Amino acid sequence: MLPIEKKEIERLFSHIEEISFGVIGDFCIDAYLIADPSLSEESLETGLKTIPIRQHRYSPGGAGNVARNLTSLGAGNVLAYGVYGADIYGKKLTEILTNDGVSTEYLKMQDNLWDTNTYVKVYENGIEGRRIDFGCKNELRRETSDWLLNRIEKSIKGLNVVIINEQLKNGLYNKHFRGGLKKIMEANPDTIFICDSRDYSEEFNGAYRKINEHEGALLCGWKHSPGEYVSSAEVKKMSGILYKRWRKPIFITRGAYGCVVYDENGYYTIPGLKFFGATDTVGAGDSFLAALAVALAAGAPPVKAAAFGNLAAGVTVKKLLQTGTASQEEILSLHDHAMYRIRPELAAFPVRARYLEDTEIEIVTDIPGNLHLAHAVFDNDGTVSTLREGWEKVMEPMMVEQIFGDYYSKANAEEIALVTDRVRDYIDKTTGVQTLVQMKGLIDLVIEFGYVPMEKILNEKEYKEIYNRELLEEVNKRIEKLKKGELDVADYTVKNAVSFLKELKERGTKLYLASGTDQEDVEKEAGILGFADYFKEHIYGSIGKIDHEPKRRVMERILADIGQASGEGVAVFGDGPVEIREACRAGIFAVGVASDELRRHGLNTVKRKRLIEAGADIIIPDYSQLSKLLDVLFK
Repeated sequence: MLPIEKKEIERLFSHIEEISFGVIGDFCIDAYLIADPSLSEESLETGLKTIPIRQHRYSPGGAGNVARNLTSLGAGNVLAYGVYGADIYGKKLTEILTNDGVSTEYLKMQDNLWDTNTYVKVYENGIEGRRIDFGCKNELRRETSDWLLNRIEKSIKGLNVVIINEQLKNGLYNKHFRGGLKKIMEANPDTIFICDSRDYSEEFNGAYRKINEHEGALLCGWKHSPGEYVSSAEVKKMSGILYKRWRKPIFITRGAYGCVVYDENGYYTIPGLKFFGATDTVGAGDSFLAALAVALAAGAPPVKAAAFGNLAAGVTVKKLLQTGTASQEEILSLHDHAMYRIRPELAAFPVRARYLEDTEIEIVTDIPGNLHLAHAVFDNDGTVSTLREGWEKVMEPMMVEQIFGDYYSKANAEEIALVTDRVRDYIDKTTGVQTLVQMKGLIDLVIEFGYVPMEKILNEKEYKEIYNRELLEEVNKRIEKLKKGELDVADYTVKNAVSFLKELKERGTKLYLASGTDQEDVEKEAGILGFADYFKEHIYGSIGKIDHEPKRRVMERILADIGQASGEGVAVFGDGPVEIREACRAGIFAVGVASDELRRHGLNTVKRKRLIEAGADIIIPDYSQLSKLLDVLFK
């Protein structure tokens, strides 16, 4: 099931305009300068090549981005408390915040000993160069600190949630300011304070803490290098230690591994999200923090607040070359199509697998005692049929060639390797989705690499036609071999798959075939391989509409037909993450078929990893241990 339901999110949004937020912190601005080396010339003064800037844009960072995220989420009253300098960047910062609906009444300009904290990022050919930083030697004057503390004290009674955001050693939070803020917190115990502090988390008693796993390790006195892997066991242990120390809910973010929560009810994990294409984590923590504050203020329990924050961060990481924000519409859209990474450590480490005794059936979750299979949904390619084995080998060169266009013959080895790696990663992540969806993603890749002029870029249906033409050429050769009797059905189906379908049918299980392949082709190939009759009219394929996801539609239809919200008595079989993920969303038992399509039997370890991360309850390599598998499904 999902960490947070859509109706829960909508309930949060219905309250947000009534809530008042304060953001106390290090207000910064990020400057993005996009260079165009083709316009470079030699400077007459220095003889050095210039860096011509084709585009420049600015985004508030630090506490500024937290405040912007609050208004982006729909907050009607957001007060900013902080300092900026008497410079052009400070002017830009306050201008953007004001335009975005943040009240800057309590942002104080300090006209000496303070430069607006600015981070200038220069990009050439999509690669970020050395960053230029302003404000590294700032000193907060006593009168500035007292002015801010006075404003906080006078206005705090009107705030539901106060966010303490500290990111800079030479920023707002000197000893005097911290001392004054702690007194204000002690005098306002009913106000929710959420602390996100790199250096002073220990000091703000009474606050909820949002930290990352490496900050948590340091707070526990453990040695971990930046970027070093921190295991789930370590994170669980640190969260317990820190909750016992602070007695307030703790939220620990883990990047691609999601986040964890520890409160008075115990320990919870929120799985990370999986994305297609490029990502950029700048601003993701700010989005998480703002959404967390919104949910807590609206009365959500900490675990639901964390799940909401996780989605907001997920929106932001898909926004490239910007310090991003998340809106209500974007969060709801992501929720509808979110791909969670379930049990990533088990997926990554096969040595942790546990098996049903004397079998190759890997038990990932506890098997329901009352499963007794009444409905079974099967993916086709790689789950039953192997007629299309090797489709990736067709799609990969086709996509690479389309990305380069006419430049393909001139591309050097390094360029080809870069594009090929991106395409391979994209295909890996989109296995199981409709071909049309994959081709829409191809358009994004073509635009991103920029080898093809915009006017020559095809649409998704045209790209799909090129791919299908190349793939069907190979498929039709295989079909001809079947028709001539040179090969038989067993040569183009997963081991014992047809026998398994026959056994299920005889036991009264209603069978459904759902595929991302075109409807006509699915029906044709199922007929040729002799298993179409097991499914009768329940064969569903792509109908050429991106918003028509056959696998999700079939599961929704089954649950509606049997008149229940959960998936009791229903199972999904698939070798791709899409159908397994859809099953997980619907609460349906998911059988991951980690098939080796070339041999048609035995375990494919790459598929195993994908399927466990997608939420599979058990993993089978094929259907060779048919009787044991039936025992599991009809216990």
